[in-house]
Amino acid sequence: MHTNNLLELNSNENSLGMADSAKKAIINTLDVGFRYPDDQRATLISKIAEVNGVTEDQVSLGNGSSENIGAVVQMLQIKALKEGKRMQLVVPDPTFAYAELYAISIDVPVVKVPLTPNDYDLDFANLQKVADEFDGISLFYLCNPNNPTATITATDKLKDWVKNAPTNHYFLLDQAYSEYINDPSFESAVEWVKQSLSDNLIVVRTFSKLCALAGMRIGYAIANTQTIADIEAFISIDNTNLSGAVAVLATLDDRDFLELSLQTTMQSQQMVEAALDELGLRYLPSQANFIFHEVTGSVKTYMDRMREHGIIVGREFPPIEGFSRLTLGTPDEMEVFIKVLKTFRKQGWV
Repeated sequence: MHTNNLLELNSNENSLGMADSAKKAIINTLDVGFRYPDDQRATLISKIAEVNGVTEDQVSLGNGSSENIGAVVQMLQIKALKEGKRMQLVVPDPTFAYAELYAISIDVPVVKVPLTPNDYDLDFANLQKVADEFDGISLFYLCNPNNPTATITATDKLKDWVKNAPTNHYFLLDQAYSEYINDPSFESAVEWVKQSLSDNLIVVRTFSKLCALAGMRIGYAIANTQTIADIEAFISIDNTNLSGAVAVLATLDDRDFLELSLQTTMQSQQMVEAALDELGLRYLPSQANFIFHEVTGSVKTYMDRMREHGIIVGREFPPIEGFSRLTLGTPDEMEVFIKVLKTFRKQGWV
């Protein structure tokens, strides 16, 4: 439950709020809320295909991209069982936990490979080693930009790895934060699907972040047509609600809002980075709507103290210690956060 009197900077939501165009679209369709949203769902799939430059049968809608992630894990588990093989999920550590949670729920073993020390990048050699030593199907879940670090991994390195992988290695690339990336070297894995780089590549994306529609629960997967058909078997039928569909369609057409949304987050990022620089607190280069920064002393104590000052910040993400994940809210919100952070320095707490 969300509390009105606390500043929530812990869930990577977009506190700018939904676009007015999205709100209007929802209100304008309340009169047809008793109808199934087949037409709106079809229009949304068509729009997503158009935006990404793929065909409609290369798109699978999810109730949030979390449903797509769960469906991919299930699909590969059933594929492995049918072929008399085993399946494992291989994840960098730390990363977004949903793939792991879905795997655990259906008894798929999860192997965690720590990020590289110091720069916290993907450890390609060890990720590969884990899969090479396994004779069944390996699914790599890779969040890029990664959550909680907000960093991206080198495009060329990742692309070569995916391209040259054996047929029993699958890649689920989660690009929830891709709209925030400003590194010119980054290439979206959607392009790799279009280039037919690998039959075993699935990309998931969401409208929860830049589009500020986390509560509407709309995400999607993009892959080749056969893989999408296989995933669709594990997606709940009619999983898209009317309000979510029309809100996304309105937001995607609202260029002014999307530009404002991005600019707001970038402004907040600059403010926070300047404050962290001033305090000499290390942070990783953010390519997302959050920042992973150092805290001296106990992160748990820091969280508790922030909460006492009306701010909820992110937790620690083992095995990385001494860092907190901070969601980049509006500039006004970050002003409040920075003020509190600086008082913490005066107290000798950070």
